[in-house]
Parts: sequence; C-alpha cells; structure tokens
Amino acid sequence: MHTSPPAWVADGARHVWLPYAQMKTAAPPLPVVRTHGSRIELADGRSLVDGVASWWTACHGYNHPAIAQAVRDQLDAVPHVMFGGLTHEPAARLAQRLCALLGPGFDRVFYTDSGSVAVEVAMKMAVQFWLNQGERQRSHFLAFRGGYHGDTFGTMAVCDPEDGMHSLFRGLLTAHVIAPLPRDDASAAELDALLGRHAHELAGILVEPLVQGAGGMLMHPPEVLARLRALADRHGLLLIYDEIFTGFGRTGTMFAFEQADARPDIVTLSKALTGGTLPLAATVASQRVFDGFWSDDPGHALMHGPTFMGNALACAAANASLDLFEREPRLRQVAALSRALEAGLAPCRELPWVRDVRVLGAIAAIELAGPFDRDALRARLVDAGVWVRPFGNIVYLTPAFTIGQDDLDFLIDAVVGVLQGMQAPAG
Repeated sequence: MHTSPPAWVADGARHVWLPYAQMKTAAPPLPVVRTHGSRIELADGRSLVDGVASWWTACHGYNHPAIAQAVRDQLDAVPHVMFGGLTHEPAARLAQRLCALLGPGFDRVFYTDSGSVAVEVAMKMAVQFWLNQGERQRSHFLAFRGGYHGDTFGTMAVCDPEDGMHSLFRGLLTAHVIAPLPRDDASAAELDALLGRHAHELAGILVEPLVQGAGGMLMHPPEVLARLRALADRHGLLLIYDEIFTGFGRTGTMFAFEQADARPDIVTLSKALTGGTLPLAATVASQRVFDGFWSDDPGHALMHGPTFMGNALACAAANASLDLFEREPRLRQVAALSRALEAGLAPCRELPWVRDVRVLGAIAAIELAGPFDRDALRARLVDAGVWVRPFGNIVYLTPAFTIGQDDLDFLIDAVVGVLQGMQAPAG
C-alpha cells in the first residue's frame, strides 16, 4: 500500500527545475528517502532495484560503509579549503594514486567538480599547450559522430552536432571537425585525409574510448583507439580520452584504454571516481603536456580554478573508493555481471521491435527499432520494481558492480518482461 508523499515533495515541485525534462509535461520525480546496496527506497514505501547506479556513479552500490566512514572522518578534520595556494593530504594522495593507476605517461592531476568541466579543462589545456608555443591557429578539435562530452558550451560543441541532444545550439557553438570513428582501414584512410586538410587548425582529438555513452551506448573495438593514436602522432595532435563514463572498471578493465595499446596525452575522469557519493572530476595530463606550461612567463600558466577544486570530502571519498578496488574483487564482479547481462538479456534479441542487444563489461544496451513512448516505458519499469531510465531509443543497464544475485535476476527479469510486453513502435 502506497502512502501519501511528504509535504516537501509538493513544496519542492514549485521551485525545482529538473534535468532533461519538459517541465510542463514531465511526470513528477519519484521522492527518495533512503538508499542501500542496489536499492532506492521511495517515500511511498516502494523499493526499486537501481539498474543504472545513479548515472553510472555508484559502482560499489549505495551507502558503502567504508566510503561513508572516510567522509565522516574527513568532515571532522577539513571538509573543504580553497586549492589556490593551499593543499591537503586527501588531494595529494589521490593525485599520486591516480597517476600510478593510469600508468606510465600520466603525471599531473587537475581537479574539477564535474565531468563536463573536466573535459572543458582538457580542451583548454590542449589549446593553450599550442598557444604557449606560439601556434595560435590550433583552436579546434576532431571529435566523432555519436559522441557526447557534456552540457557546457565548450563540450556541447564537440558532441554529435546532428543526432546529439544539443543540436538546438548548433549555430551558437564553435564549429569543430566531426567525423565517423575509424572502424576499419578504409575509414581510417578517410580520416587521415581529413586530418591532412585540418591538422594545422586542430589542438587535438577527443574520443570516448570503447563506448560512446550518452550518444547511444555505441561500442567500438580497441583497434579504433590504436588507429587514433597513430593518426594523432602522424599529424602532431594531442589525443584526449574522455573516460568520464568508462573509467573505474565499467568496461571490464580499470580504464577502457587499457584494452588497447594506445595511451592518450590527456584523460578525463569523474562519475565513479568517488563511488557515487560526492562530485569530483580530474583531468590527468602527461608530462609532455605539463611541460608545455612550465615557464618563467606567468602568461603560460593554466588559468583555471573552480571554487571547490580538490574538495577534501570528495577526495577522501575517492581514496576510499580506490581502497575498495584494491581489496575487493571489483573487476571479477564486472566480468560475472557481464556474463549475466549477456545471457539474461538474450531473449530480447528475438523481439521484432529490438534492433540490437550489446554488452561490454557492466554495460548493457537494448536498442529499440523506431520511436516509442519513453515516459510510458519508464513508468512500466517502475511498476515492475526497477529504476531504469531509457534515453533516445536505448534501454540501458549499468548496475552497481556489487549488485546481489537476487537483485540482478529481478532487474533482468523485469526489463525483459516489460520489453516483451511492449507493442511494436509506430512508424
């Protein structure tokens, strides 16, 4: 039996502006009162299995006691202090650990507080790297169709300009070079020719390794990254990997680029960095990139500094999250989860309104053929007891790596059952 929503729900509804929602027609958000494991508890008494780990962040599940305790301890010592001219142990230790995890070639960590801003900083680094060498014409980037890198103005400009969610702003954004990914030798040759025409105006190449997330969970093999590394070297460009979504085990390795012999010059991290507890992001650069700013000229400094940069609470959470990766079998859990998703979602391949089912690591995407009513589908999934938020024509699952077997079986059965009960899309 559902209970009436608390008063704060109606009070907030008069003032809160929701993300990615037409406020006039959007269904009201579901009021959450607590979380635990892979469960979201609603104010009306319902319990939902979270199939997306809060936009892919809660990799260890909700309310992990080790992360919670680390944040409590840090709160008593230093919750936050400005990072301009000051530093603190959690940020210093986290930077060292991230560089060690990423491996040879990664030497400097610049902290921000969101994935979009981390990518903005990567782009700013790349442009200024060339500016500091007197090359003022290198102010654009090569990015890819199907890509998504954030909602700020700089990152919107390197998302897919045709099929991405930011096409409305196309006339207001910087025009970058957008091309298909080099999936084979022929498309690599075409991209090589394109770079031959544009490399002089480009600061770098920006790509999501292995999976283009919000662009449709579009997957590509590691060979694509090897081709991009070779092209970046041939044309003298910096290579930037946006691992906001793919980092920290989601694709089956700690970082997606580990599956290719193709290391970037800059990598961006966020989402699961703190285990889904606090906002934190990092732009990690090679020594070569950092050396481009090392100068007696103050004008060569990277002039960027978010107010909450290197937040101590968030860094403490991130360090606790890395501790869990070290002492608990997260990557083995991802491998098992991948097998379960592949097997459990197989019946969806037989549905006439399903175009494709693809799985990589702890990522599963069911691509539907044609338009469908996302709000109605989302409501049916909630009625089935799961929180899954389809976008475009994609129903995706990115559960916590620690999801229990019972909850995982329930999640997969609910999604398959709801999709089997759909009507064929119109059109």
